[in-house]
Amino acid sequence: MNLRSLFLPEPRRRLPYARAWNVGARTVHLAATGTLLGGHVFGVAADMLLAWLWVAMASGAVILAVELYTSFDWLAQVGGLAVVLKLALLCVIPFAWSARVPILFVVVVIAGVGAHMPGRFRHYSLLYRGVRS
Repeated sequence: MNLRSLFLPEPRRRLPYARAWNVGARTVHLAATGTLLGGHVFGVAADMLLAWLWVAMASGAVILAVELYTSFDWLAQVGGLAVVLKLALLCVIPFAWSARVPILFVVVVIAGVGAHMPGRFRHYSLLYRGVRS
């Protein structure tokens, strides 16, 4: 097995119950990230939000794993690139703590647009220069 077939398999791998994993993890992720955003907006102490941060990171990791299992091409798709951009912005927060609320709102906007744009845009792959079926 070479690296290309491992990361960009043809045909794509299928994960049993992928939809259920995705919906479950996204539901938990929305609850946790919404709680975190609200906590920062209303000045809740950081230690009160720590558990929610761990839940958000764990549920986000499950979503990422489900997406990457089929093919790493997802990272070259517009939807995957939106996630990479969100992660980059989140990594800025410890260095720009006073700007965390506006940064978190930008992350939510990217998430909303990225998740709800038409599939022909969301699944467009820069690697394959088109939507890969």
